[in-house]
Amino acid sequence: MSEKIQPQHLHRKAVLYVRQSSAYQVMHNLESQKLQYAMQQRLRSLGWQEIEVIDEDLGRSAAGGTQRTGFERMVAEVCMGRVGAVAAREVSRFARNSREWQQLVEVCRVVDTLLVDHEMVYAPRQSNDRLLLGLKGSLNEYELDLLRQRSVEARHAKARRGELLVAAPVGFVRTDEARLEKDPNRRVQEAIRLVFRKFQEVGAVRQTLLWFLEEGLQLPVRQSDNETTWKRPTYATVYRILTHPAYGGAYAYGKTEMVARYDEGLPRKGCRRRPQERWLALIPNTHEGYVDWETFQRIRHAIAENLPGPGRCGAAKRGLALLAGLLRCRRCGRKLVVHYTGRHHDVLRYGCRRGWLDNGEPTCIAFGGIPVDEEIGRQIRRVLQPAALEAAVQAHRDERQHQNEVQAALERDLEAARYAANRAWKQFDAADPENRLVADELERRWNTALAQVHNLEERIAQQEGGSSLRSAPTVEEFSELANDLESVWESPESDARLKKRIVRTLIEEVIADVDSNAAEIILHIHWKGGAHTELRLPRRRRGQATRTSKDIVAAVRSLARICSDDVIAGTLNRNKLRTGRGNRWTRERVVSLRQWNDIPCYEQERRLQEGWLNLKEAALVLGISPRTLRLAVEHKEIIGEHPLDDGPWIINHQSLETAAALQVVQRVKNRTPTTAKPISQSKTLAFSDT
Repeated sequence: MSEKIQPQHLHRKAVLYVRQSSAYQVMHNLESQKLQYAMQQRLRSLGWQEIEVIDEDLGRSAAGGTQRTGFERMVAEVCMGRVGAVAAREVSRFARNSREWQQLVEVCRVVDTLLVDHEMVYAPRQSNDRLLLGLKGSLNEYELDLLRQRSVEARHAKARRGELLVAAPVGFVRTDEARLEKDPNRRVQEAIRLVFRKFQEVGAVRQTLLWFLEEGLQLPVRQSDNETTWKRPTYATVYRILTHPAYGGAYAYGKTEMVARYDEGLPRKGCRRRPQERWLALIPNTHEGYVDWETFQRIRHAIAENLPGPGRCGAAKRGLALLAGLLRCRRCGRKLVVHYTGRHHDVLRYGCRRGWLDNGEPTCIAFGGIPVDEEIGRQIRRVLQPAALEAAVQAHRDERQHQNEVQAALERDLEAARYAANRAWKQFDAADPENRLVADELERRWNTALAQVHNLEERIAQQEGGSSLRSAPTVEEFSELANDLESVWESPESDARLKKRIVRTLIEEVIADVDSNAAEIILHIHWKGGAHTELRLPRRRRGQATRTSKDIVAAVRSLARICSDDVIAGTLNRNKLRTGRGNRWTRERVVSLRQWNDIPCYEQERRLQEGWLNLKEAALVLGISPRTLRLAVEHKEIIGEHPLDDGPWIINHQSLETAAALQVVQRVKNRTPTTAKPISQSKTLAFSDT
């Protein structure tokens, strides 16, 4: 027995601390565990009868970044004076950092507790032992740092050569030569290719995800046991596929780094992404990718541009602002901010408000966005008009390709489901039918697989039926669509995000300024490719954003020829039309609309002088029925206007004197009237069809 062990030490219990640094050591380094637990015999040989073993920290590192409840409980027991000695196989098991090691030594010195390892007994109250314990603690910390440094350097050297493969992402398998190859499963390959194709079509990660969810398609996921399963896609799954360099055929290492933070005084480890220029290794064209490296770089750049921030436009969203993220103030250089005003928040405005929002500076410029967006739309249509027919044909091709992609994905899912059903049937067929505990479960799996096959077959049938109902448009129809590009662009049903993507494809940036003296908005458009255009637009007057629709103004202009303001108001209300502010029409509002748009008031004398008639009056002039005249106008034999569906027809007297009108009258007069005759020898009230 050592002379350092006194009776007061033996009267208290001894604590044996058992620890290993990782879960791998706990599972495989079993001899080390046996040696540590064997320290109980040494404590008994030294005279202790009561021995407590603390092994809560198995699998936890003592480097200082991990909370160790067992070590904390041991220190608490020592502080209360209940422990005569703390023991471990090596003192490095207690701590590998100076803070916790010095804390343990100091606490043992204060309460007179010994430290015991397999070599000797230490008394912290003795200066020589305290010096030795301090040296051992420093050596243990240095040894850990040295081992970690050597391991990290060797790992980094291997990574720089492109030989360090930690794990193969989904869609790849790891070969024996430490290289990546595409997964031989064709279903997995086509699903990943579909993700890249769809992103290049829609231009956003979230829109790609929504398309997969809308079509009910699944994506492959790599499990922890290196097995590939199919699940409903999530944003993280799609983002990981689109941003992992392996899919571009490149080897990459060091994309993330560990960072330390403190939460409520406790150390926590976190992971942070590094920018591409700080990656440890990036070697393009090391294996076959799903896209080439240039395409992959463009995709990463597009994803980065979708994030809001300085110098970026952000993703195209559903808002009405066509130039969101593209306008820059000519005075201060900041991006203009989009905001909406009005009762229903539907009045678009652009303003340089970043200085006011960030630093309290006055606003540089602000102007209404409706006329600006309209003019930019006209400029875009002017640029696109020569290629409108080609764009329409390409859009049809893309639509057909979209249908084919969905159907091909469903057919691959059906093939996999049939394989799973066939495999389940073989398992059920091979089972003993008398063993119902096994046969019932295998039968349930077989039925589930067959139900999956049936559901996929129904979806494929619906997809094929929907495709067959839509006939391919002709070249003439495409030509009409291309010539009507303005109406397609201005249609309320047009997707705002698609129009924004078109604008961002053609325009790099727009520099905006306001000329207060001339009451004009100055726009400098910087087109992709280096061309520049300067536009000067009149500033919107107050209330112009809520102006009445142009179609209503045109209808009132026509109706004012034959109707008074009261009749016009009633006709507009009967057609369920509203003012720009959403109100019903009254005589006063019709008068205001006419005065604003320079529409003359209805006068009987001017009507007679100009020869304007309604349908009934025009029919009396020709001597035919109003229905016959209406049919002639609808067939464009006689010129007439019908501005509103539930409203009067407007015909000029000169249109009734044309040769076409005279032919209509002559045809009506030459028509021989026939009378209905009862069918002979018939007991019913039916009439002859001849």
